[in-house]
Amino acid sequence: MTNNTSFTQLKREYLNILKQYIPIVDRIHGPNHPEFHEVRRIFENMDKELDQPDTENTGLQEYFSQLRILTQNYRIPEDVCESYEAVYQMLSELDETYHRIK
Repeated sequence: MTNNTSFTQLKREYLNILKQYIPIVDRIHGPNHPEFHEVRRIFENMDKELDQPDTENTGLQEYFSQLRILTQNYRIPEDVCESYEAVYQMLSELDETYHRIK
């Protein structure tokens, strides 16, 4: 990601990937990482907001705040797969980019 990447561009790039990865990661890693169930729930709520044309006036800031707390600032557990890591990386980049527009 470059500093010039807009939130809209990143959202377009990552949203479909996250929609695919998150349910799978939840199913596979949820038993050992129950916090991921909540990550999934938050993401599903965010997804509804992200589908709105104007994401600058939504509750995304609160969702990102919840994710930072829940994931300890997107800290990747040692015992997870690359898909889990990719989910946290994409969410972190979306979070960072979103807050640059704020």
